[in-house]
Amino acid sequence: MFRTLTRAARGLARRVDWYIVALFGAIGVATLAPAERQAAEIVSSLTQVAIGLLFFLYGARLSPSAALEGVRHWRLHLPVLALTFVAFPLVALAIALLPDRMLGAELTAGVLFLAVLPSTVQSSIAFTSLARGNVAAALCSASFSTVLGVVLTPALAVLLIQRTEGGGIPFGFGQLGDIVVQLLLPFLAGQVVRRWISDWLGRYRGLISVCDRGSILLVVYSAFSRGMTTGIWQRVSSARLMLLGGLCVLLLCVALLLADRCARMLHLSREDRVTAVFCGATKSLASGLPMASVLFPASRVAMTVLPLMLYHTLQLVVCAWLARRWPTALRSTTTQSTPHTPAPAVGPRSDPPVH
Repeated sequence: MFRTLTRAARGLARRVDWYIVALFGAIGVATLAPAERQAAEIVSSLTQVAIGLLFFLYGARLSPSAALEGVRHWRLHLPVLALTFVAFPLVALAIALLPDRMLGAELTAGVLFLAVLPSTVQSSIAFTSLARGNVAAALCSASFSTVLGVVLTPALAVLLIQRTEGGGIPFGFGQLGDIVVQLLLPFLAGQVVRRWISDWLGRYRGLISVCDRGSILLVVYSAFSRGMTTGIWQRVSSARLMLLGGLCVLLLCVALLLADRCARMLHLSREDRVTAVFCGATKSLASGLPMASVLFPASRVAMTVLPLMLYHTLQLVVCAWLARRWPTALRSTTTQSTPHTPAPAVGPRSDPPVH
């Protein structure tokens, strides 16, 4: 009995995404012990440094040649980019037409911000590999999306959210400077020094991963600490949270269907279709949380990233299930479509069938 329980516990531990658990744990810590007064200033300063470090590492790890490779395979990458930066925002704008009393201006702004984020690199590659898709194309497409997102996401966020009633971003030259200093310059610096430090980063991937994830956890803690001081949980009712969850499910389903249909219309191979689905339907939490901290006032960041946190959790669960099911479905289809022809017992060797 004990051994059975131990095996079950180990199996559960392998299936649980502990990073997601840590993210919601950071929200719990911020709820119970938010940073206040001088501690809040220290956490805010550390968060700004962490955001700059994150984008420096993004730039240092992204190969420019891998990102530019997307231009060659435009039949795959152009639909993915169109879904990421055009179709997603259009669906989110339709959601923004809901009456303000249903979702509220801040959560609506969060849905719009989610819609303009780039694709996630690590998850897209992992899901594509698990589903036996075109991993090289997934790397190119997600990298190209991330590079464009450094510029397009802030611009689209300002453009779309300014148009929502009460949800505008107070954008000015000061904030433009923050975007350049905290996001763009570190990213470009990483690209410049990449040739000298890429080997070192490759040797210490575990340490870099801890740095990445630790920085994002700090951003989450800082955002929700500020949210606690402004009464975030008093502003979000359980009914709104349920509605937001339903809208995230709808957004993910529409994205998956659109990506699959576009890939089929373009007559892409099965491997490229897998890549289009996972690169086109996923959104980057790693890019979104730091960008939100720069774009939005500190009192609004926690509300703004709630849709992103929910969507990210959903995309991990649904895409992991889809990626595991895809090779099984392919094998069963292949088995059904391949007829069993008994080999002749006697006689000359027959020619191989023509496929």
